[in-house]
Formats: sequence, structure tokens, C-alpha cells
Amino acid sequence: MTVEQLAPPQVSTGRVAWLRENLFSGWANSLVTIVLGGSLILFAVLLADWAVNQARWGVITANLRLFLMGFYPLDQAWRVWLTLALFSSLAGLSAGRSRLGPVRTLVIWFGVSQALLAGLAAVAALEAISIPGRLGQFEEMVAVTVAFLANAAIVFAVYWLSLRIQTPRWLLPLGWLASVPMTLLLLQGIGIRGLPLVSSSTWGGLLLTFLLAIVGIVLSFPFGVLLALGRRSDLPALRWLSTAYIEVVRGVPLVTLLFMAAVMVPLFLPGGVRIEHVYRAMAGITLFSAAYVAENVRGGLQAIPSGQIEAAHAIGLSTIKTNLYIVLPQALRSVIPANVGLFISLLKDTTLVAIAGTGLLELLGIGRSVLAQTQWVGAQLEVYIFISAVFFVLCYTMSQASYRLEEALGVGKR
Repeated sequence: MTVEQLAPPQVSTGRVAWLRENLFSGWANSLVTIVLGGSLILFAVLLADWAVNQARWGVITANLRLFLMGFYPLDQAWRVWLTLALFSSLAGLSAGRSRLGPVRTLVIWFGVSQALLAGLAAVAALEAISIPGRLGQFEEMVAVTVAFLANAAIVFAVYWLSLRIQTPRWLLPLGWLASVPMTLLLLQGIGIRGLPLVSSSTWGGLLLTFLLAIVGIVLSFPFGVLLALGRRSDLPALRWLSTAYIEVVRGVPLVTLLFMAAVMVPLFLPGGVRIEHVYRAMAGITLFSAAYVAENVRGGLQAIPSGQIEAAHAIGLSTIKTNLYIVLPQALRSVIPANVGLFISLLKDTTLVAIAGTGLLELLGIGRSVLAQTQWVGAQLEVYIFISAVFFVLCYTMSQASYRLEEALGVGKR
């Protein structure tokens, strides 16, 4: 007797079959799909009508420079563009020298975003020239457009050159480390002719948001790694100090640390010593974020089998070399998702500096100051939609770069 062979089951379905199976499988499911679909379409139509015919987007174009750099002096704006050119050059060099695709993707998006900002500045320039008496704003927006286009070109030009000209690998991390003090030096100045002092209280908008986030991320990561290692140390004093710091800081809201940095720190400084508000805010954000980084890294360290550490010691590796070459690479690789989520939260938490008594106006603070202008009363929705869109683009870019980095490093795979 012969047995009839059955064909394998159909595992792929067409679009119509997928819709029938997932959205219209029964009368109740079909009714919910129709009601929700109709509501979404109606909402999209009303939103598009408001955005095209009713919204006052002039509040964004008329105050674009404030959103970008706050109240930074106009005659010294070249220092901001020079700082951006420095980061654009380092970003292009990183994309060319990195073996990881996510780094190149992130850098390409960095260049594209500058081109998009140049387009927004061009729209603001066209709007300014159409209104009598706004010639100064037109010239200002033209300069912003040219600066963003030049920096976008720098990103791709340095990327192209780095693919063809081999530079020493030590040059890249050295450049990124040197960029932090160089940035602060350029923006604040040293009080000489050509580079006068600019108070950090004038820094604002997207410039201040980027500075707070980048400094917080760059400094909190190594500090957090050291705290995690200290919490697992065999030295009781070091372990207790690290544990006490982590638990105390994690038990206090960030806004409390920012208030303490703004109000209480000056009380403990000797007379004549004054620390700028922006540096105190950077310190508060860094110290707060480092405690959470330490706990994330500690979780990665605990996931490393003890047999690997014992094997490293058996072949003669010291504790420092064991952590540096065996434990930390695996631990840091496994906690990439947690740390990126923390850094995205840190980026959004920079908005707290505007309410912590520091006098600093980051992107959200600038939005509030713009709404205080009499001609833009009632334009809250437009301003907050713009600010939300900026934060969404930044956070989405970070999350997508994280996903690609996890895929490239094989996070979660053996």
C-alpha cells in the first residue's frame, strides 16, 4: 500500500489573506478595524488641514536662531559654526575609519540632518525677505543656511577622504577627547582680542541641549564603569564607597541634584570662586547618570561566567588585564540596549535644567521664552510640536543606531 505524500503547509500569505486573517477575521474584529481606521483617517485629515491652513509656523522660522543657539552673541556666532565644523570633521573621520556599519549610518544621518536644518533656515530667509524691515533677519538666515550646508559638506568630504587616506587609529580617540575642552574653550573664550569671553548664560537652545547631553554621556560612561568595578572589588572600603554612592544617587531625583548644583554648591565655595551654571548642570547630570550606568554595567559583569575569570588568572593575567581584555568587552557588549535607553532618557532629561533655578534655557526653555513674546501668544501647539519633532528625531536616531550596533556585534546571539 502506497502512502500519499502531502505537500508542506502554506506558510506565506498574500496581502488580502493577511488582512482577512488579522483585521477582518470576524464581525467584531472587522467593526473595530473600521472604527479605528476611520478615526485615524479623520484625525490625519484634520491634522493636515490645521498644519496647512491654520498653524502659525512663523513662530519657528522667525525665532530659528534662538532655537539653534539661544542668546549667543550674533557677532560671535562663527565660534558655534567652527565648533560644529570640528564635530563634523571628527564624525566624518569616524565613519571612514570605523569597521561598524552603524557608525557610518549615524554619521550619514548627522550630515543629512544638517542639510535639513539648512533647508529650514532657507525657508526662514525667504519668509524674512518677503516682509519689509526684516533685512537683518534675512542676512542672518542666509548665513545659517550656508553654515549648515558647509558643515554637511565637511562630513561627507572627510568621510570620502578618510576612505582613501589612511590615518593612524590613535588619532581618532585623541581627537574626540580633545574636542571637549576645545569646544568649551571656543564657546566661552579666553578674554583676548578675537576670542572674548561669552557668558555661559547666553548659551541656549539646541546648542545647550547637545552640550549637556554629549558631556553627560561621554563623562558618565567611564565613571559608571569604574563605579561598577568598584562595587565588585575585593577591597571593602572601595566596595562600600561605590555602593553607597550608587544607592544614594539612584534614590534622589535628577531635578534635586540640579537644584543642589545651582543653589547649594556656591555656599561651599570660597569667596571669589564662581563656577558657571552650565558646568554645575553638566556635573549634576554626569554624576546622576553615572550611577545608573554603573548598575547596568554591574548586571553585565555578573553575567560573565566565573570560569572565564578563573581561567584568565590561571594563565597568569592580572586582575586589571582580566577585566580589560576578557570581562569588560563581553559585559559592555551585553548592556548596550540598557545603556542606550539610559542615554536617550538623559537627552530628554536635559530639559530639567530650565526649571532647576540654573537660569539656563535649553531647547524647551527657549520655546517658553519665545511664547512669552506678545506676537506669538497662543502658538504653544506649534512650538511644542517642533520641539517634540526635534527630540523624536534625535532619540529615534540613537535607538536605530543602537539596534544596528547590536546586530553587528551579535548581542543576544551565541
